[in-house]
Order: sequence, then C-alpha cells, then structure tokens
Amino acid sequence: MTPIVTFVGWHDSGKTTLASQVVSHLKAAGYRVAVVKSSKEPGIAFDSPGTDTAKHRMAGADSVMFIGPDKMVLQAGNDNLPLVALSYRYFSDVDIVIGEGFKDARRVPKIEVLRDRERMLRNKVHGIIAIATDLEGVEGENVFRLDESEAIARFIEKKFLLEQRNKQERAVLFVNGRRMPLKNFVQEVLASTVHGFVGSLKFTDQIEEIELRIRLPKV
Repeated sequence: MTPIVTFVGWHDSGKTTLASQVVSHLKAAGYRVAVVKSSKEPGIAFDSPGTDTAKHRMAGADSVMFIGPDKMVLQAGNDNLPLVALSYRYFSDVDIVIGEGFKDARRVPKIEVLRDRERMLRNKVHGIIAIATDLEGVEGENVFRLDESEAIARFIEKKFLLEQRNKQERAVLFVNGRRMPLKNFVQEVLASTVHGFVGSLKFTDQIEEIELRIRLPKV
C-alpha cells in the first residue's frame, strides 16, 4: 500500500511552501511522489502560475490532484472517496503520496504546520505525527522548525519509505471505496488466483501488476 503523509494547518500557515520543499527533497532522493491538495473554496484555478498546485508541479511532483467542494481535477466530479481510496486508485505507481489538507482523514498520518499556539491541532485532530513550527516552547516528539524541510523529508523517508522497500503487500482490496484489511494468507490466495486466471489468457508481456475492478449490478 502506498504510504500517505498529509500536511495540515490553518490558512496561510505555510503548508504549501513546506510540503513543496519536502517534495523536492524526496524527488532528489530518487522517489516518485504524488501530491493531493484539498480546498474548501469553490472555483479555484488549477495549475495556473502562482497557484499552490503549480508550486507542487514546479517542485517536481510526478502527479498532482486538486480536490475542491465542486470538483476534483482529473476532469471528474468529486465522488467523495476518502484520501486513502483516491491515492490508491490514481497514484498506485508512486512511492508516496503527500497530501495538503485532509485534517479529518482517518488513519492517515499528519504533519501539523503551526504558527498560532492558540489554534494548535495536535490535541484536536487524529494522527498528528510531527509538528513544524517556529514558535518557542512547543514540546513533544518530532518537532521541527519551518526551515527544516530536509529533516522532515528524512523523517518521512525513515518512517514510511525505507521499511516499505522491504515490505510489499501482495493484494489490496477496496469495497465501496473503503480499504479492507487482508491477512497475509488471504492476500496470497487472492493474488495467486487472479494471477493464474490472467496467466491463462493470451497475454504475451511479463505480468508484474494486476488491477481488477468489479462493479456489481444493483439489486
């Protein structure tokens, strides 16, 4: 499963600047990176000069997705899939997905970008694993300064990417946009069954990855 880390914080806290710097460092380390940005404002331009999405593209992101209340940019309506399902569906070929926003996303690690001590999200939002701030006296594990983007990138690499290289899931199952946990032996059985079926078809290329989507008729 592709790991996801999202940067959260209030408007104008510096999420885009820090996230794009981290993307640049991860790209320089040889990783494939996708960026997903959310906004509560309708009618936001995508990829125009000076926009946040353009900054992520300039940082070297392999893919950028923008999700607003009225649309998501892939020329499709927003069907309200959770961040995990969106990332797996559209960015399964990258090493990591960096998010911006999505503070309510469940089971997604988050890095808080903090400029106002009175509006700290750490005790209000689930999944905060680190804080980036220039405020004095902010204590706890994994507290970084705002100019330590490279250190944050190394933190993400150590926590999510180095171990991921040695740990590959054989099969991932989503039902109605929700990821279903599979034990190792179930992954092996499912992967082997589908692989065997596809292998029986007239397919000349070497099979490295199979994606299967099943839509059931409405009852």
